[in-house]
Amino acid sequence: MTIYFYKAWQPYGCFSNFSPHGIVIQKTYWSTVEHYYQAQKFVGTKDEIIIPLIHDAETPEKAAELGRCPTRQIRPDWEVIKTIVMGTAVLQKFRTHTGIAKILLDTGEQLLVENSPTDYFWGCGANKSGQNQLGKTLMSVRSELRHMPVLEALAKSNS
Repeated sequence: MTIYFYKAWQPYGCFSNFSPHGIVIQKTYWSTVEHYYQAQKFVGTKDEIIIPLIHDAETPEKAAELGRCPTRQIRPDWEVIKTIVMGTAVLQKFRTHTGIAKILLDTGEQLLVENSPTDYFWGCGANKSGQNQLGKTLMSVRSELRHMPVLEALAKSNS
């Protein structure tokens, strides 16, 4: 079976980067994975002054809007590292919040798909032909969580 997710308020919404599950990375608290991800686009660029605005954005939607501004310069290595940045943030989210880690672990070996109608990189897109990189990231994190001592009991309770 395939599990589709998209909006934070829908079933499996905790898999969304917009879900209200804060993370701490390098001693900085981020309200959502989306806040962190969007801010990382500008590290080391002339537009890194936008990072505090993204950090303090009231909603993940606002953080995404700020991060997607086409006139801003993103870091030159972004296409190479964006999946690594996402993986780091998603892993931290599920390591931090054991309740949603259990939800992720409870999906077993099911395929996870971000059902975004517009995103063909992170999601599956309108015609389901997208790369589903967020789903792949979540499945990788799920596999990693199974081998973490703190979360091992959660994983074993599912077998």
